[in-house]
Amino acid sequence: MIDSYAGSDDAAVAMAGARAGADVVRGMYGRRLRRIDKGAGDFATTADVEAEKAILGVLRAARPGDAVLGEEGGQQGAAGAARQWLVDPLCGTLNYATGTKLVAVNVALRDGAAAVADPFGGEVFFTDGETARVRRDGAGDAPLTPSSATRLVDVNLDPPFPSAPGFRAVDLLGHPGFTERFRPRVVSTSLALAWVAAGKRAAYVTDGGDLSGSVHFAAGIALCRAAGCVVTGIDGAPLGGAGRGLVAAADSETHGLLMALMRGRG
Repeated sequence: MIDSYAGSDDAAVAMAGARAGADVVRGMYGRRLRRIDKGAGDFATTADVEAEKAILGVLRAARPGDAVLGEEGGQQGAAGAARQWLVDPLCGTLNYATGTKLVAVNVALRDGAAAVADPFGGEVFFTDGETARVRRDGAGDAPLTPSSATRLVDVNLDPPFPSAPGFRAVDLLGHPGFTERFRPRVVSTSLALAWVAAGKRAAYVTDGGDLSGSVHFAAGIALCRAAGCVVTGIDGAPLGGAGRGLVAAADSETHGLLMALMRGRG
């Protein structure tokens, strides 16, 4: 059943999809799951595949004319469709497979509504593209309010490292200016992006190419933008095109400090 959300029908669809995937992820937790090798140390599990099927079921029922790009199933629907959903059914597969409950289910309409579900935290973060809110089990919706008060910065340390040697996340963690102002965390899932929007993290940093259309990051980026975070590439440029990586910060001061550190001026 698709939740009602007055701001946007697409937001309701995104939420319903994310919650359907989260139900599967939560229900299969702790089972002995088959691993599907993707090469270079990456893999999916049966939970990834089944969660994506559940999300696709919601999207096909609610938006049959839209295309979908799924982490496991790839491109589905008309190649020239005006609307495309980006689906990461289980972000944090390695965490999940090793019994760590730090994972996310990401569903985003490209350049539109998005939702990130925390299967074990009982929270669904969502946006209609303009406002950002969180729905908690047993409680109503609340606005997402970014804050740098925690001073916690989540940094993705997973390979590859396309910007090395110019930028390496591990070097940022060892920078004296970083340790004076922030404390590092490594959640190893894009759930951390939703936490930036919610004020649980001061910032999130990851290397990479253009992440604006990534199934892993699109939903979290949409949340951060709608919540009022500062979102750029690691070079400070806008996301998209030739942009590299991602810096999402709760405010301009935090973003400026991180950019100075990454450029060697902090």
